[in-house]
Amino acid sequence: MNKKPGRKIITFDWAIKTVLRDKANFDVLEGFLTALFHRPITILDLLESEGNRTSEYAKYNRVDLLAKTQDDERIIVEVQYLSEMNYLRRLAYGTAKTIVENIGAGASYVNVKKVYSVNLLYFDAVENGDDYIYHGKTQFTGFHTHNAVTFKKSLTGDEIRVGGRNIFPEYFLISLKYFTDVIQDDLDQWIYAFKNNEVLDEFTAPGIGALKEKFDYLNLDEKERYRFDKHIDYLRSEVGMAQSMEWEAREARRKAEEARQKGIEEGRRTGIEEGHRTGLEEGRQEGRRTGLDEGRQEGREEGREEERKNLVRSLRGNGMAIDVIATAIGLSEKAIYRLLDEG
Repeated sequence: MNKKPGRKIITFDWAIKTVLRDKANFDVLEGFLTALFHRPITILDLLESEGNRTSEYAKYNRVDLLAKTQDDERIIVEVQYLSEMNYLRRLAYGTAKTIVENIGAGASYVNVKKVYSVNLLYFDAVENGDDYIYHGKTQFTGFHTHNAVTFKKSLTGDEIRVGGRNIFPEYFLISLKYFTDVIQDDLDQWIYAFKNNEVLDEFTAPGIGALKEKFDYLNLDEKERYRFDKHIDYLRSEVGMAQSMEWEAREARRKAEEARQKGIEEGRRTGIEEGHRTGLEEGRQEGRRTGLDEGRQEGREEGREEERKNLVRSLRGNGMAIDVIATAIGLSEKAIYRLLDEG
């Protein structure tokens, strides 16, 4: 596809906080989800969820919404700019919490709702990935035969479509960073727009016209455009700081490995010298063993401590609060202060 100049649009996370919360704009979200699920999606309402954040500077750049469809299913749509520890665990918690919150106490299990988790990611989420969209769901197969199973209707109920859309949560991880801007279908048009904040004139996917019209940057009034530009500046600062911290962490790991190797070499040398002094084979072997073990341990401990010091200094230098640093690293605030003092 020969790309002609397109129309600049606001970022999807900003739209979630502003434009998409208006029911008149549900058609944009419906168009994207229809392309993703390969079936018509109609949004009846947006529900409250733990992740619904309207703050202009949402912590960790996470923003999401919870939609209710005409099939009474729930779809969590989330934008995440920066990686975080236990991210997949949080996704699992989010779907489980949504299921629980949408069934009343004492209600029949027939009221359990299907939940989808759709995540637009701007960070590296996989190692050696070969795609830019990953789909995870629960499937039952024979333990030995590996064939798909069809459950009895008495177990599934009329509304559970095992083999199609069953009741278990499903997850979509869309890694925008790995999308190569090669357009092959309607979904790729949406992903291109989310990645590049631009809708090309030749895009024809259902709903993409609403995206171009309602997300148009030039249609913002002066005050809203100022707020959006400040938001983009903030995101760039956050992403830049994250990249800096990642580099610092790599450097700390490199130095730790150097210290570990140094400890091993010193341990080996010490063991050999001790063995020669005693003139005994037993002493030589024990010296090597002891020297290597102590050297490895000393190198590891020295490396870990240096890595923690560098990371804490970097985070603190970028203005992060002590309690946030302590939570992120998994140490007490007292330990954080100690590392800063030693630095």
